[in-house]
Amino acid sequence: MKVYLDNAATTQLDERVIEAMLPVMRDCFGNPSSIHAHGREARTWIERARKKIAELLQTSPSEIFFTSGGTEADNFALCSSVQSLGVQHIISSPLEHHAVLHTLEHLKKLGKIKLSFVNIDGKGNLDMGHLEQLLQDKTKSMVSLMHVNNEIGNLYDIQAIGEMCRSYGAVFHSDTVQTMGHFVHNLQQLPVDFIVGAAHKFHGPKGVGFLYINAQTKIEPMIYGGAQERNMRGGTENIYGIVGMAKALEISYAEMETHKNHILSLKKRMMEKLTSQIDDVQFNGQSGDLDKSTYTVLNVSFPPAENNDMLLFNLDIQKIAASGGSACSSGSAIGSHVLRALQVSPERASVRFSFGKYNTIDEVRYVVEKLVESH
Repeated sequence: MKVYLDNAATTQLDERVIEAMLPVMRDCFGNPSSIHAHGREARTWIERARKKIAELLQTSPSEIFFTSGGTEADNFALCSSVQSLGVQHIISSPLEHHAVLHTLEHLKKLGKIKLSFVNIDGKGNLDMGHLEQLLQDKTKSMVSLMHVNNEIGNLYDIQAIGEMCRSYGAVFHSDTVQTMGHFVHNLQQLPVDFIVGAAHKFHGPKGVGFLYINAQTKIEPMIYGGAQERNMRGGTENIYGIVGMAKALEISYAEMETHKNHILSLKKRMMEKLTSQIDDVQFNGQSGDLDKSTYTVLNVSFPPAENNDMLLFNLDIQKIAASGGSACSSGSAIGSHVLRALQVSPERASVRFSFGKYNTIDEVRYVVEKLVESH
């Protein structure tokens, strides 16, 4: 049996997404910036997709800008805010995705910002009182905190964070890559300046994403060289990728409750089986708390054992795809900055299992059997 439990890294394309993309790939070869009929047809496909995404997120199409993915969208929001909005102080967390952390570290190195991190506890919970203290800084501030942590699954209250940012006049960016297509985002109600999406996280194609920019937030482009995306992002658009992304998000919203119930049942089953069959198994962050984490991620901490360094390798031999992460760097493990920040013991092996709509109970049963054999 082959089992894919690395959906937080990327997801399998939905066949309906492929079907939506094929006509565009075959027949729509015009440049959407051209004024002739072929160009106008291509432009129509793009704007129809933009309208659909905006409709699902309950916002205006003019606030959706297409990018090459979530990493570009995060860079766009952060760098352009510093350039255009006079942001001098950015508040974030040591648990953010590297698309955010590395960008902020680079801006700090260039001397463009002061960088502050919100205090976290051993479970990865944010200290909201400390966030408020940091927001009292007199300089122009920006907060960049993700909706769900991609490694430990912690679900953060971006509504409350956004309201706090508004009360202090701070710009708010949230990396929503892990929740886009899995949770409802109502941008009429959410107090946020920027959120992002990457199609391949919700059964769409790789290499395409988007950035939502609140209409009240005026920033300059990050990529120059063309008038595309209403002069905000130079470069010929990935037409069939954009069409596929819109279709994938439409399917995700239409079937969200069904998929959530199914995936949640898989996560519950794995938790129950692991805790009953392996002594001293633990769950990193809040991934073991169904109310405080996303239903798609379970980060498992296994008890100390001689073969822990080989755990991921052995899973791969058993045709099980999952993601590793240890508090130190050893062997083939690169090491996880998230688990290091949580001070997870380097003696324990940690594996992130992330579930999707195509996974089954039989697959979970098979994975648990193989994990029990190795312990």
